[in-house]
Amino acid sequence: MSKYGHEPLSFQGLKTIPIQARGGKVRIEHFGKPYTGGGIATWLDSLPHILAADSLRSVIDALANARARKKMIIWGLGGHVIKCGLAPILIDLMRRGYATAFALNGAAAIHDFEIAIAGQTSEDVEAVLPDGSFGAAEETGREFNAALNCDQGFGESLGRHLEAIADPRFAASSLLCETYRNSTPVTVHVAIGTDTPHTHPSATGEALGRATHHDFRLLCSLVKEINDGGVYLNVGSAVVLPEVFLKAVSVVRNLGHPLADFTTVNFDFIQHYRPKLNVVERPHAGAGGHGYSITGHHEIMIPLLAAALIEGRS
Repeated sequence: MSKYGHEPLSFQGLKTIPIQARGGKVRIEHFGKPYTGGGIATWLDSLPHILAADSLRSVIDALANARARKKMIIWGLGGHVIKCGLAPILIDLMRRGYATAFALNGAAAIHDFEIAIAGQTSEDVEAVLPDGSFGAAEETGREFNAALNCDQGFGESLGRHLEAIADPRFAASSLLCETYRNSTPVTVHVAIGTDTPHTHPSATGEALGRATHHDFRLLCSLVKEINDGGVYLNVGSAVVLPEVFLKAVSVVRNLGHPLADFTTVNFDFIQHYRPKLNVVERPHAGAGGHGYSITGHHEIMIPLLAAALIEGRS
């Protein structure tokens, strides 16, 4: 006999309804189909019409429509995107009209800069941190800071300097080199102290601050152009670029420019707080448009996205 003062509730009077009357959000027509060959377009159409698969289709459509209408398509890139070897794919998308501007955090700019001058990047931090030699590469610090000794913005200064010093064997794999040759705007957004060139003896706060503030104002000009059909993609930046993008959105609207009915996307292998709010959700409040979160590894998802754009949807 139970010592509890309550008996289990009787379900005898519980009302039920027919399943057909209830309905369902997932129906058999939403199911995926076995892939039978035919390339990336037919593979994409074979995916279920559910959740992230439909989000990916919507992102592809938004990019294709923006390109067709000659709208601004800005790619915001974190360092891991460059370290994963994706610069050649992004360069190709730029040439095809699927990238009309890039915004980089400091890490993305450094990794790409090192690729251009040395064909390698991404040191073994755990191995070099104990003796304090992490971030002490002479050529990186010296040349990165030397590039900023001019009146241009951060991204353009790096591209201009690399045109003179990049190793010809590696320049074609550098996003900074190829965007500069193509006159495609690149902005670089740094927080002083976060990047290894800031520890070089030649680094100055004046040059870093001036260059990155110039590029913030340039990004505001670019963001203004995503109104009515443009796209902003945040790929692999968890903090800096989502914050910068949201401030750019506010500046553009504060100055009286229309900014509505655009698409934002966050690609990352972990969905973080700031990209979710500052890229996917907040910019669309009261302004229309759509925001999407796509989760997956950059080295898989970005080539997949590029292939779908290039082949087109069936």
